[in-house]
Amino acid sequence: MVKEKLEEIREKAFASIEEASDQDSLNDVRVKVLGKKGELTAILKGMKDVDPADRPKVGAMVNEARSAIEERITRALDSMKRKALDERLKRETIDVTLPAKRNKIGHRHPNTIALEEVEKIFIGMGFEVVEGPEIEKDYYNFEALNIPANHPAKDEQDTFYINKDILLRTQTSPVQVRQMEAKKPPIRMIAPGRVFRADEVDATHSPSFHQIEGMVIDKGITFSDLKGTLEMFVHKLFGEDTKVKFRPHHFPFTEPSAEMDVSCFKCGGKGCRFCKGEGWIEILGCGMVHPKVLKMSGIDPEEYSGFAFGVGLERIALLKYEIDDMRLLYENDIRFLSQF
Repeated sequence: MVKEKLEEIREKAFASIEEASDQDSLNDVRVKVLGKKGELTAILKGMKDVDPADRPKVGAMVNEARSAIEERITRALDSMKRKALDERLKRETIDVTLPAKRNKIGHRHPNTIALEEVEKIFIGMGFEVVEGPEIEKDYYNFEALNIPANHPAKDEQDTFYINKDILLRTQTSPVQVRQMEAKKPPIRMIAPGRVFRADEVDATHSPSFHQIEGMVIDKGITFSDLKGTLEMFVHKLFGEDTKVKFRPHHFPFTEPSAEMDVSCFKCGGKGCRFCKGEGWIEILGCGMVHPKVLKMSGIDPEEYSGFAFGVGLERIALLKYEIDDMRLLYENDIRFLSQF
């Protein structure tokens, strides 16, 4: 009686395994036949009604049926996994004859390209590239640059003060002062970096922008050295035919001071839309380092002299790449940036 029942359970289980279409169906067969409430388990629970002499024989038949069903389920499961893998490989087959997908690789920002070119020019002239803190002491940003406490440049409306002694630097000139304090002349350096001013955002202004300031301190430095250095700089940056013009100006930390213009590299100085018909483009401010600045930094103005200059990095990028709106440099529009 038990033997016929086991044979019936096994044949039904085999048939269900053959009909199973996925792993969930196979698991249902396993639970129905071999689970805690399965058909084989029910036979084992009824062993108490079997004659004690026949129990070993019945137990062996139940175990044999269990092993046969488990083996058949395992084979069916392996077959399903192989078929699934074959189908997946067919779906994911790579056609090596198709064109490769091009990765979108980033590149340098226009500011970075312009800065690296400027640094290369000045390094070629023997200058050192120096950096300093963006959060600066009022002394280095103003006092040591001959800008006293009552100077308009210290107006809190124009400067981001953290407290009365600490501010976001408005220029990279403090780096020059720190260099003069830290080392003895000769000094040949440029100081690129981010600066901050309370300017309204428009096509030519931003509260955060970049400057490149330079300085040379040595014995016998004259305004002629300044003019020759800056002329060499613009020739390398804008072309050998570029002309320069110096106009008198005033900066508290230089004396004499000047603004430097370059001839328009679009029209050659004839006048066009790019230079607003003037033939000249203002490019930077410069001058001889004020004796008082030298003295406050521990350098004897009777023995040493020097010149300094400052140019906006964005100014160079706008001119060099003919960009008409400074805000484009910061909007991260890939359609704009991918042109460089």
